[in-house]
Amino acid sequence: MIESSSRKPRVALVFGGRSGEHQISCATAASVMAAIDRSRYEVLAIGITREGEWVRVPARPELFEMVDGRGAEVVAGESSVALWTGAPHLVEKPRSVVGERLEATDLGEVDVIFPLLHGAYGEDGTIQGLMEMSDVRYVGCGVAASAVSMDKHFTKSLLLGAGIAVGRWTLITDRMWNSDRPRALAQAQSVGQDLYVKPSRAGSSLGISHVENPDDLEAAIEYARKFDPRVVVEAAVSGREIECGVLDFGNAEPARASRCGEIAVDTRDGFYDYKTKYQVHDAVTLTTPANLPREVEERIRATAVQVFEVLGAEGLARVDFFYDEEADAVIVNEVNTLPGFTPWSMYPAMWEATGISYPDLVTHLIERALARPLGLR
Repeated sequence: MIESSSRKPRVALVFGGRSGEHQISCATAASVMAAIDRSRYEVLAIGITREGEWVRVPARPELFEMVDGRGAEVVAGESSVALWTGAPHLVEKPRSVVGERLEATDLGEVDVIFPLLHGAYGEDGTIQGLMEMSDVRYVGCGVAASAVSMDKHFTKSLLLGAGIAVGRWTLITDRMWNSDRPRALAQAQSVGQDLYVKPSRAGSSLGISHVENPDDLEAAIEYARKFDPRVVVEAAVSGREIECGVLDFGNAEPARASRCGEIAVDTRDGFYDYKTKYQVHDAVTLTTPANLPREVEERIRATAVQVFEVLGAEGLARVDFFYDEEADAVIVNEVNTLPGFTPWSMYPAMWEATGISYPDLVTHLIERALARPLGLR
């Protein structure tokens, strides 16, 4: 067994993964590696390859940063790592060699896992279930809240049932698309003429198209289906794009909302897509705090906390809104339970504007995870 060099809590940063947001996850991990208080925590970095293999990697931020729009990747090594089901231990085993029996090495107990994964197999309740079964504490939402929040259709359905405005949308399932495409297209067109077509379970604006011509709808759905067989078609909402962070402070007090941030995109389409998020930074302006009337910002912040509670979220979440000034309407766009922590990410910037620095935010999330009980909550 590799013994801990001190009595400091061991924090495993898990990142990379099988989703299309692999490189964004690596960039998030690089930022957290640079910010985490190593005088307070022992850090273990675990990367997940695109094929789903877990590997131990150096906890060096410069290895995983995104530079000039080019991201890093986790690659397989000479050994792989696994989380021991039933106990909060990580074990490492060398790659098999024909005719040779190789023993696994116990890497020791892990006090907290900080999943820095975006998209499928990291943000959708799957890895959260593994951590629950392994009796290891972790940062962020549990299985149910993660799974529901990852699926835009489920999120909107649940929030609508709680009386929270979410705009018009419809879901095109894989079965519907393959069995009755004309019906699926008609259902999508019933939402409106100005549409956004999105994978139901993807983030970082992957697979999203803005459709204003009905002739483009089928191709847009096919494009979204490359990322997810479940596709949501939403009516475009006019208004400003406002985001708000929510942070858990434990069961003894309510969750709190950050100051709001605003996204303004200077492109022909005005669409905050993957390219403008991570590659063409000059095309987007992120403002924190957003220039909003006090009453409007307080309404958005209160709604963000309400969304957090309705979804049964824990740890953290970012709630994205549209604010229609003319109608004075606040509409929830989507919820992200593992928001980005890159240098250009809104979540840490909004908390910085609220008075919590990036390193302190990382410490708060870890300490909340350490204080959280195991099992049903």
